Amino acid sequence: METVDAVVIGAGVVGLAVGRALALSGQEVIVLEAAQAFGTGTSSRNSEVIHAGIYYPPGSLKARLCVAGRALLYDYCASHGVGHARLGKLIVATDAAEAAQLADILAAGQANGVTDLVSISPADARRLEPELACTAALLSPSTGIIDSHGLMLSLLGDLEAAGGALALSSPVTAIHRTHNGFVVDVTSGDGTFGLGCRVLVNAAGLGAVAVAAMLADLDPSGLPRQYLSRGCYFALQGKAPFRHLIYPVPKSASLGTHLTLDLGGQAKFGPDQEWIEEIDYAVDPARGEAFYAEIRRYWPGLPDGALAPAYAGIRPKLQAPGQPPADFRVDGPAVHGLPGLVNLFGIESPGLTASLALGQHVLSTLAG
Repeated sequence: METVDAVVIGAGVVGLAVGRALALSGQEVIVLEAAQAFGTGTSSRNSEVIHAGIYYPPGSLKARLCVAGRALLYDYCASHGVGHARLGKLIVATDAAEAAQLADILAAGQANGVTDLVSISPADARRLEPELACTAALLSPSTGIIDSHGLMLSLLGDLEAAGGALALSSPVTAIHRTHNGFVVDVTSGDGTFGLGCRVLVNAAGLGAVAVAAMLADLDPSGLPRQYLSRGCYFALQGKAPFRHLIYPVPKSASLGTHLTLDLGGQAKFGPDQEWIEEIDYAVDPARGEAFYAEIRRYWPGLPDGALAPAYAGIRPKLQAPGQPPADFRVDGPAVHGLPGLVNLFGIESPGLTASLALGQHVLSTLAG
């Protein structure tokens, strides 16, 4: 049986960031990925936004790791040549009730340490974006966009340069506890083999709860229930008349149907929000009809027939429909009592922004 210091299950952006952090700390690391390529799930099916850290409850893991992760991510992109752009974001209200909500959003962002978030007048917002319609707005200069695939390639390069490895097409089928760590059963083209490790990090994203349930020594009553929230994106045909990201006032389960730009200038809108029972990435073109009314609240000039189906993403939610948003869960030995084990649950937005900070947080969680 092959033995390494650490095994990370899941090669999304967070799994790669955790693997990199472990490798840079001097540990021999293997990252296991069930799919044939890294980052094929949540990590490649999102808005590719570098979030400032505005919306999350002060003191929450989401707030702390997003703000810390944003600073780390901008520095990392600059030093490693990862494509990104600090475009800035406008959060816009389109009626009096939404305008009142902006004050709470501003206060939450400031409490989280977002020092550059400011309230601007509708006239100032229109000077920045002449096609925009709003009754009030917040400007977040530190919000940006990133090439998520380029980021994951770079993280993988760092992992391998530090002596770590990625094993693709390697689903985990069982996990056993030993006297000094764990044995992970892995299925590959050559059959099933055991991989021993002292440290085990479950960063399996949508599969994280199922992976944790493989370990008999883990009390199942301590595992969260996971809910699946699908969001569809629609691409704008033609050039968008915006230079900033445009976000409506957020709703309970999502940040609303917002406008984002990629590094090539292509605009997309989304995600919408739909609770589902099974993983399904299909985009129903008919869902685009509801996008027009939502978008025209802040962009009245959106032409008819301008939207085309793009892709869908699925978020692993830890709250049931209708419940307040749940925080990240980073369950280490202090939670479950098993030395060397960290389970990452509910790592959805802002997981991409927080990825490097999550890597550091996992190290500190293992250190106790």
